[in-house]
Amino acid sequence: MRTILALILTASLQAQLPGTKPLEPNADFSAAMVAGIDKMALRLIEQSKTGRKPTREKLKAALGMVDERVSFAALDLMGDTSSPALLHETENCRVFRVRWPVFDGVHGEGLYVQPKGKPTARVIYLPDAASTPEKLVEGFLLGSGAEVVIPALISRDSEFSTNDKFGVKTNCSHREWIHRQSYELGRHLIGYEVQKALAVVDWFKAQPEQVPVLIAGIGEGGMLALHAAAIDERIESVYSAGYFAPRESVWEEPIERNVFGLLRDLGDAEIASLIAPRALVLQHLFYPKLVVSMEAPKGSRAIAAPGRLTEPSLASFEAEIARVKQLAPSSRILTATGETSNDQIIRHLLPSASLPVPSVASVSLKPDPTRQKRLVRELEAFTQRLLVSTETERNEQFWKKLPQKSLAEFEAHTEKERERFWNDVIGRLPDPNVPMNAKSRFVRETDKVVIYEVTLDVWDDVFAWGWLCLPKDILRSGRREHADGGKRTFATTGRRPVVVCQHGLEGIPEDTITTDASQRAFGAYQAFTLRLAEQGFITFAPHNPYRGMHAFRTLQRKLNPLGLTLYSVINGQHQRILEWLKAQPFTQPDKIAFYGLSYGGKSAMRTPAVLKDYCLSICSGDFNEWVRKCVSSDMPMSYIHTHEYEIWEWNMGRTFNYAEMAALISPRPFMVERGHNDGVGTDEWVNYEFAKVRRLYNKLLIGDRTTIEHFDGPHMIHGVGTYEFLKEKLGWK
Repeated sequence: MRTILALILTASLQAQLPGTKPLEPNADFSAAMVAGIDKMALRLIEQSKTGRKPTREKLKAALGMVDERVSFAALDLMGDTSSPALLHETENCRVFRVRWPVFDGVHGEGLYVQPKGKPTARVIYLPDAASTPEKLVEGFLLGSGAEVVIPALISRDSEFSTNDKFGVKTNCSHREWIHRQSYELGRHLIGYEVQKALAVVDWFKAQPEQVPVLIAGIGEGGMLALHAAAIDERIESVYSAGYFAPRESVWEEPIERNVFGLLRDLGDAEIASLIAPRALVLQHLFYPKLVVSMEAPKGSRAIAAPGRLTEPSLASFEAEIARVKQLAPSSRILTATGETSNDQIIRHLLPSASLPVPSVASVSLKPDPTRQKRLVRELEAFTQRLLVSTETERNEQFWKKLPQKSLAEFEAHTEKERERFWNDVIGRLPDPNVPMNAKSRFVRETDKVVIYEVTLDVWDDVFAWGWLCLPKDILRSGRREHADGGKRTFATTGRRPVVVCQHGLEGIPEDTITTDASQRAFGAYQAFTLRLAEQGFITFAPHNPYRGMHAFRTLQRKLNPLGLTLYSVINGQHQRILEWLKAQPFTQPDKIAFYGLSYGGKSAMRTPAVLKDYCLSICSGDFNEWVRKCVSSDMPMSYIHTHEYEIWEWNMGRTFNYAEMAALISPRPFMVERGHNDGVGTDEWVNYEFAKVRRLYNKLLIGDRTTIEHFDGPHMIHGVGTYEFLKEKLGWK
């Protein structure tokens, strides 16, 4: 029979926490959170249209154009005894299969139309990714007297989007396949293909006889032509069809068009404004139509990111052109439709050139069946080599500049690195800027722990949410003063350390508390939020919004063009959580620790690295040679082989791997929890990366503040060495 004291205690616990308003239950706080962040992201995208300041250098940086092109004296003819380089000849010109060097081991390939007389102009003509150079060869090109190079693009086929040794096909396009590998390393497929076009411009401009240089493109080629001309002023005129449009919905397009920070500075109008006052033709025609299927053919793995290409309305197309003219009044733009003649287009682009305008006739040329594989594998090999060079780059830019003889000097230096990581890599939103509006409700209790649900407002439409576990021995018994459920009291016996316990992918706070062994969540989390509270810690299990499959993954797609990531939001939510926890009468403000599993372990690297109010961090089931895991085509567990298309963070490989993030956590205590059978990585790579952390702490003479625990188990909270680490470092016996 329950005692009177127990009844009084239960009555007191059913009230909300002191200083909070009553919280109404919600069937799915997680979905509400994702929806709110989505609303904020769309609002920020719309707001980005004002205040953009486009420059060529910003565009080059956004496209990852950091690799020096190699020079060459002549195009290489591509042919052999069974397939000659010469494909076609007329009285005016010859058509050859050619290639040219761009970077070490990377070539452009395509067709070369060589006039038999002095060229009237030099043209780079870029097809759509669904087409081939051979399909663009028409009587117009053959009779124009122009010297023309038609590069082949990485296609939207998927035949080579895999590592051949694994023997598993995927539904990932070749374009997405290269994007997946290059994005983390600060490169971009768009940048690679612009470089291939500009390498031809280099060659054109090295010729003794100078004539106008024109770049033209259709569909994906229209995008590349626009970008190339915006970057390189040596290009005199530009024709772009099937691409130009308002770009604020770029997150709906195929993922290989995801350019980090693009909309912060550059929409299509801003890019076109960089071409002024050179001649530009924008044609509302030939837009590719595409829906990226989320399903894979039988025998293939479904990993492709969703995306679609559609034709914009003529009104929106013209509205974007009006923005160009407002940004650059000197713009010379011809707005072309299907009614615009070739003669009009040519006279606008090359008014001083005397090009004949022959009738357009089809020419039947057979595409090179082996070319696409070469193009894909060359870029893949180049990108895989960057795994070595970017590590060297991190060593030069981070480790060699890191003071390690004085903690004071070290902390002063890493403060600047922390700002760089937060602002340039993770992306930083303004600090929480609305009233906290804390709300709470009693959820349930065990014999040792009381559990409350808490929400805190962060920004307009965005809130933080989590479950708070309070050990009962910290609570004084309450006193029910009104039988009708009125005023209740709440008091504590003292302050305790706090452990913030972070769930992983598709999780919710309750997953880290449940003791039901039949639930999958228990197998991974082992109720660690509850178990730590039973040992006397105050614990808080916040919700991070990586839940809802495509609903949350498209958040990353919406945030990236703004120079932001999902962790821009998550870190803001944790700023507010820390603010609230530090203000509670039962917490020790200087002893708030972070402990996360899986995606929560990913959080354990990115959140305490920037939020110094976390006094220590434990990364469980995630610490890795992270850049390799995101980029390597040789590792079966690499993300380029999975459906987690939101995982890549722009330029991480050149800036901060996990050891560098741990350095931003230092000199605070840091621990790794690693199961030998955890498929997220291998012991060898985990230990390789952690060795850098161990060395740093030892160099700073604080080697006792970091450790790694290996256990013979899978992807789960082990809760042995980590619990002891928390007790020791938080001073809780």
